[in-house]
Amino acid sequence: MTDFPSPILFDDARAILQRVAMANRLPVEQLPLARCHGRVLAQDIAAPIALQPFDNSAMDGYACRHADLHEADAVTLVLVGEQFAGRALDLQVGEGECVRITTGAPMPRGADTVVIREESSVDGNAVVLRSAVRDGANVRKAGEDARPGDPVLRAGTPLNAVQVSLAASLGIERLPVSRKPTVAVFTTGDELVEPGMPLQPGEIYNSNRELLMGLLRADGLEPTAWPTLPDDPARIASMLQDAASSFDIVITCGAVSAGEKDHIPAMLQMHGAVHFWKVRMKPGMPLLAGQLGRAQFLGLPGNPVSVLATYLALGRVLIDGMQGRAARPRRFARLDAAIEKPHARREFMRGTLRCGDDGSQWIAPNDATGSHRLRAAADADALLVLAEGPQSCARGDAVEVLAY
Repeated sequence: MTDFPSPILFDDARAILQRVAMANRLPVEQLPLARCHGRVLAQDIAAPIALQPFDNSAMDGYACRHADLHEADAVTLVLVGEQFAGRALDLQVGEGECVRITTGAPMPRGADTVVIREESSVDGNAVVLRSAVRDGANVRKAGEDARPGDPVLRAGTPLNAVQVSLAASLGIERLPVSRKPTVAVFTTGDELVEPGMPLQPGEIYNSNRELLMGLLRADGLEPTAWPTLPDDPARIASMLQDAASSFDIVITCGAVSAGEKDHIPAMLQMHGAVHFWKVRMKPGMPLLAGQLGRAQFLGLPGNPVSVLATYLALGRVLIDGMQGRAARPRRFARLDAAIEKPHARREFMRGTLRCGDDGSQWIAPNDATGSHRLRAAADADALLVLAEGPQSCARGDAVEVLAY
C-alpha cells in the first residue's frame, strides 16, 4: 500500500468485522441429527410434542392410587396386571388395586403414584406395599420437561451432544443449521521450512500453519492448508486470488506489516477491498481485513503469539458472525500478580489459569512480552485482556480472559 494508515481502535475493528459477517451470512441447510453436532443452529426450535409425551413411571414398582395408601401402615392391594415399557395396554387401576410397572412404562388409568419394588412383597395376586409416599411419587408427568410449542433451542446456539439429544427426544429428525465456512490457510515467507527438513542459516520451521489450523479445527471448522506463499508479489496475488475464488474465508500469516517483503496489503488494495489495516492491540497491530473475490480476507501478523491473539480476539468475530453464532460468554479471572501497562494499546498477555480454594478463578501473568515467544504461549493456557490506555492493575483485580 502506498500509505500507512493509523491503527484503529480494537472496538472499531470488532464492529467492522461484525457488520461484514452479518452482510455475508452463510446459507442455512437442513441436516440430519448425526451431522448437527457442533453446528450453529439457524432458527429457534419449538417443541412439537410434550416431553414427557405421557405420564410414566420413574421406577420399577407398583402403580396404585395414593388414596389407598396409609401414612404409617402397610397396605395390601390386588395385582390386576403388568405394564412394561412400550406400548400402553390400556390397563385401569380401581380402588384397592395395583399394577406391576417398570421404569418408563405408561401409567395405567386411575393410578397416580408408584411404590418402588424394594418396598413391596408379593404373594400370588396380593401385593403388600410398606412405603408411605407422597401423592404422585415416582411418576414423571406428561409435559414436565416441555409442553408443545415451548421454545427448546435458540438460534445461534452451537449444538452440543445434549442439545442434539433433546431434539431427538422430541422426534425431530433434521435441524436447520448454518453452513460451515470453508477456510483456506496460508503461511508466508521464503524463510519457512517444513518440520522434518534440515534448516539452513536464516531459515525457521513453519509453526504458524499448525497453530492456525488447530485453532480453526477446535472451533469446528475443516480448514485447508495451502502451500507457503513465497516473497514474490505476483505469485502471492495469483495464489490468493485462486483460493478466494472457491473459499468463503482466506487467512494468511505474515507479510502484512510495512517492510519491503510485506506484499499482502498492497495486493489486497489492488485486487480486492480493505476493511481496515492495523489495530491498536498488542500483539497483532498489523492485522489486515478485507475482501478478495468472493472471500472474506484476514491477514494475520507473522509472529506466532500475534496469530494466537488476533485469531482469538478478532478472527472468531468474523467466523462466528458468518454462521450467526450467538456471542460467546465473556470469562473473567482475578490477577495473581500486579501488572503495570504503560502503553495505550489493548494488550493480550499470556497467563495460566488456576482455581482457588474458594472456587474463584485466578490467572498468573507470564513475564514473556515478545510476540515471537511461542514457548511462553505453550506454557500458558489463556490470554488475559488489558483495556486501552495505561493500566495499573493490582493483584486480585478482575480481568477478561480468553482461554485456548
